[in-house]
Amino acid sequence: MRQTPYPITLLQLKTTANYQENLERLLHHIKASSSKLIVAPEVCLTGFDYENFEKAAAFFEVAIEAISAIVDQQIVVLTLIKKEHGNFVNQAVVIHQQKIVYQQNKYKLFTVGEETKQFTPGEQNAIVPFEIEGVKYALLICFELRFKELWRQLEGVDILLAPSLWGKPRKQHLEVLSQALAIMNQCFVAVANSANEDMAKSSAIISPWGDVVMDDTKEVIHHTIDLKEVKKIRRLIPMR
Repeated sequence: MRQTPYPITLLQLKTTANYQENLERLLHHIKASSSKLIVAPEVCLTGFDYENFEKAAAFFEVAIEAISAIVDQQIVVLTLIKKEHGNFVNQAVVIHQQKIVYQQNKYKLFTVGEETKQFTPGEQNAIVPFEIEGVKYALLICFELRFKELWRQLEGVDILLAPSLWGKPRKQHLEVLSQALAIMNQCFVAVANSANEDMAKSSAIISPWGDVVMDDTKEVIHHTIDLKEVKKIRRLIPMR
């Protein structure tokens, strides 16, 4: 059944070199939140720790076990480094009712950040909408926000999730693209970006009308949305 009102929490976190410390901070915020949906930044537990990739990938199971143990009716979204079939991937996971209910490997890798040298890309056709308790979601990971063909294949969702590690020099791009995506796809967009010194922050919850809730000064951004707005805007401005 569709939940309305629907509370969302974005975690605008800094990532330290201490994986366990990062995990404890994430667990603290999950426990403290009464939101239905919690979105954390891309690779917020390890960062792109290329020099310690095996260690970062091994931390995947540690993190999933700890997060799953405390997540029941909430929905928690983040990405982690994982080793699959001998290759490293950047995998988004959606955790609900103490288990992973959706997984998606990053498809569009950021060349400037050497991601193409470090990760095996996911598949475009694996980027699909998914449903939890009557709400339709989809996921784009950071750089993937730039690609209009991905916007099109995710049309019709209620909430589009975007865990990100987006750099400060391209801050305006993140904000404009996220708002445009919400308006074009007539859905809510929830972007959780890193608060590291060289990152853009700009974490935001954006309505189908393009209204933006954003605060670069906060580690936790909370906002309650009304999912009825999705149907309302699609009736008001039909796109088909």
